Amino acid sequence: MAINYGVFTISLDFEMYWGVRDKRAISDYAVNLEGIRPAIAGMLDIFTEFNVHATWATVGFLFFRNSEHLSANLPKAIPTYTDINLSPYEYIKNKKLDDRYHFAPDLIQKIISTSGQEVASHTFSHYYCLEDGQTIDQFESDLALAVDTASRLGYKLSSLVFPRNQWNSEYLSVLNKYNIKSFRGNELNWMNSASGQEGQSYFKRAARLLDSYINISGFNTHDISTCLENKPFNFPSSRFLRPYNKKLSFFDCLKLRRIKKAMTHAAKNNELFHLWWHPHNFGAETSKNLDMLREILDHYQYLNKNFGMRSLNMEELSFLEKAYD
Repeated sequence: MAINYGVFTISLDFEMYWGVRDKRAISDYAVNLEGIRPAIAGMLDIFTEFNVHATWATVGFLFFRNSEHLSANLPKAIPTYTDINLSPYEYIKNKKLDDRYHFAPDLIQKIISTSGQEVASHTFSHYYCLEDGQTIDQFESDLALAVDTASRLGYKLSSLVFPRNQWNSEYLSVLNKYNIKSFRGNELNWMNSASGQEGQSYFKRAARLLDSYINISGFNTHDISTCLENKPFNFPSSRFLRPYNKKLSFFDCLKLRRIKKAMTHAAKNNELFHLWWHPHNFGAETSKNLDMLREILDHYQYLNKNFGMRSLNMEELSFLEKAYD
């Protein structure tokens, strides 16, 4: 029997410096990185206030206490990217890692201790599944260690978000092998199609930016029964929540209207709306970003009261399989 309500899902790519290491120097991104902890505290407070459940897809490196702890727990097979800069392992060998930017066991514990929050996988090493040189066996080595690391600390991983949204259909069997029940796929349009970094053209990036403010690609809401047809379940994204940008702030009303209209469409049609972003996006201009989040969740609360929309994290979404048995 099909469910008779829409679903609002949030997933966060929790990666700290590991997610931008190959693109930015710490000094260039220090404000965002130093603001992660207050941003996460603010997000958790707001999620609690609005009874919103979320999935925190966490890079496995973040579970460790420090450099020594991490270096003693590296995988046997590391990715052999053609572009060596993509691999974090030389960086780990040659750098003294600042705990503030590279490790977060305290934050992970705070997240999992908050009602409705799921700790999921963002792979062990922020692994890129569509870059040249790496292999499926190396990906399996990475995921196996991510699952084992979390398990040793008492966390069971059941959902995954592919770093840089590089989901690879050939690798989904590995998720099944390690009991990862679901992943976040990409929006179902050309501008968000999965690719390695060479496939991310300026034109595609510009189109995504414009689409954040003007409806080019549609609502990007999803039929839940279709999401549950195959394992691991694919719960595609609907919208990336772009952080506050002073230069574009005049258009924030359009960005929020775009999100709210899609949420309303999902609520009225019993579909899934899946919103995502990175905690470090909120590290700068934290108060403005939290205000934006509060406005979105206030609209969710309206949809919950008037149309029965529910907030579910990705693990909870997977449980809906039983509704279609």
